[in-house]
Amino acid sequence: MAGRGRGSTRAAVLLALLLAGLVSCGGQRTGSADTARLQRVLDRRAAAVLAGDRAAFLATGTLGWFENVRAVPLAAWSYRVTSVHGSGDDATADAELSYRVRGYDTAPVTVRRALALSRRADGQWSVDADRPAAKTPQQLWDQGRVTAVRGAHALVLGVGQPQAALRSYAHLADRAVPAVSAAWGSGWAAHVMVLVPGTLKGMAGLLGTPASAYRGIAAVTTGEVGGAAKAPADRVIVNPEAYAVLGDLGRQVVLTHETTHVASRAHTSSATPLWLSEGYADWVGYRGTGRTPRQAAPELARAVAEGDLPKALPTDEDFGFGRDATELARAYEGGWLACRMIADEWGEERLGRFYRAVGDHRGRSGSVADALRRTLGTTPEEFTERWRDYLDGQFG
Repeated sequence: MAGRGRGSTRAAVLLALLLAGLVSCGGQRTGSADTARLQRVLDRRAAAVLAGDRAAFLATGTLGWFENVRAVPLAAWSYRVTSVHGSGDDATADAELSYRVRGYDTAPVTVRRALALSRRADGQWSVDADRPAAKTPQQLWDQGRVTAVRGAHALVLGVGQPQAALRSYAHLADRAVPAVSAAWGSGWAAHVMVLVPGTLKGMAGLLGTPASAYRGIAAVTTGEVGGAAKAPADRVIVNPEAYAVLGDLGRQVVLTHETTHVASRAHTSSATPLWLSEGYADWVGYRGTGRTPRQAAPELARAVAEGDLPKALPTDEDFGFGRDATELARAYEGGWLACRMIADEWGEERLGRFYRAVGDHRGRSGSVADALRRTLGTTPEEFTERWRDYLDGQFG
């Protein structure tokens, strides 16, 4: 399931709000000299992170999360001070952290950080805390020490997970990548980054959302749509609690589904309806598994058998994570079966062309109608009726 777009979290947000309150109640912005001094400290701090130099990092402030991030293969790490507030020996600062993971990010991830500072005897700033800014998602190392496991086609980063569990994710991802390439084709990076937090709460912290929004959701993918030549790599973020209840096939289908989002990102845009992006990812996930529509779409099969044949393709609102679980399942199943029908009746190659044509359209208005006409030679009305007949033929 694609990301719609990323008390540790509560404590970080509370701290940032309290600091903001202090500023609004009389805290003063420090001068440019203090800002320049802090920038020099953060430059040294960034160099220490990249070098893995514990002593150099400690020279800039408290150890904090330094040990947590050491296993992450970083290609770049830098700070930019945006403001410093306070007076005397204590202050707070806002900064932007930019970093790249080696071999995956072609542009930096940039996030806002809230810093707590104290002044040393020599007048230099010391960083006492470095946390996500208010309303900003956590990074994985904010949650604990990161363990890294590499596969042939994957980098798996986990917190609070045994290495054996992370190796199992790498194995699944190594199977997913060639399966996706076989369906989607080349023209993508052909590797995937998987983040595995320790809990559902940890997943929510990485996404900056309430945990209740993702309960029962096994994984999501975050990334920039539209296919910029240089962009941070997509992150597949796992809910380890939901993943644990899946069987072997279910776990593989989920990882292949999410990897499909990574591969198709360049041709996924605001013009792409969720029934197509989620349905296509499910189609690739189930491709070659031998699962029948009745096995893979039980909720929709039950509804059609009871005479409740959908009148229209699922809307974007039908895919909301807060919806009733049965309704959400029907939406995913309906999208999958629409893509399955295209593959069955027009061929897999034209399914891929249809997906690309929709996503490459200038906007949502007319995107599906234009792609249906150009790639499948049909109209939205005819396609919908054909899909309804397909459902009735599978389940009626």
